[in-house]
Amino acid sequence: MSLDVREMNERVRAEAASLDRVVSEIRKVIVGQRAMVDRLLIGLLGNGHVLLEGVPGLAKTLAVTTLARTIHASFQRIQFTPDLLPADLLGTLIYNPKDQGFTVRKGPIFANLILADEVNRAPAKVQSALLEAMQERQVTIGDATHRLPEPFLVLATQNPIEQEGTYPLPEAQLDRFMLKLKVSYPTKAEEKEILERMTARETPEAAAVIDSKEIVRLRGLLHEIYMDEKVKDYILNIVFATREPAAAGLDLKNLIAYGASPRATIYLTTAAKAHALLRGRGYVTPEDVKAIAYEVLRHRVLITYEAEAEEVTSDEVIRRVLDRVEVP
Repeated sequence: MSLDVREMNERVRAEAASLDRVVSEIRKVIVGQRAMVDRLLIGLLGNGHVLLEGVPGLAKTLAVTTLARTIHASFQRIQFTPDLLPADLLGTLIYNPKDQGFTVRKGPIFANLILADEVNRAPAKVQSALLEAMQERQVTIGDATHRLPEPFLVLATQNPIEQEGTYPLPEAQLDRFMLKLKVSYPTKAEEKEILERMTARETPEAAAVIDSKEIVRLRGLLHEIYMDEKVKDYILNIVFATREPAAAGLDLKNLIAYGASPRATIYLTTAAKAHALLRGRGYVTPEDVKAIAYEVLRHRVLITYEAEAEEVTSDEVIRRVLDRVEVP
């Protein structure tokens, strides 16, 4: 290992201490769900939005609100409903009869952290209103464009089992999410701890231990983390295997409708660096890439009707790709 990487390692270990404090505060409230907490922090460090999918009662909303409480930053929770309008989200122009002019009333989107609760319950026009905010970090109200605060992060939740009164997220919006997490049930031991913790006289609360300036600084550190050319090629080989499976020696042509977009390459690189940073390393290994590959790719690898008929999921396709692509 070169001297520069060793120096980077030491710097990362020192700088990542603030992240350990954030995790400790979240652990006061959230039992288990280590993968979910890690991925939320990866989204925060990588400046990428996160979609959490899971059945009700798995602490998705609680995890996001708890993360927000650990940060000295503005936070807004928006409950998405079928009657929600774009103006309810972005803001609108208000007519002032005194000066016969319009003034801008900004909506709840103007915050550092946005919890879009049950995001798939809002109609298409509201989903479209989110696109500009998520990608460009700006909002257009009337004929003026307004920058959103820095950092800006959308953490959205959705319920996969109840389809009545929901609107599936369009692929264009799904691609804006850096990560899609599948939240699972806790273990029996974890659920007993949840029972004891949440039925006590006083429920625990997290305290703010980091500010937005520190997040911006950690994001700058993230870009300095070393990634070898072989690891970069490994990421490219994984993404291209979803687009051209035959060239990679995979018999997946009839299972993949569309492969991962170039945004997947960017996010897989960024997420792998964030994964290394969380573990106090100043360099990326292939294991960092594999650890985060499912969350980056599962909503970008679109499967065919034939795959659905054979009960083959996008996660299964990604598993076959990871098993096939040679690890450097």
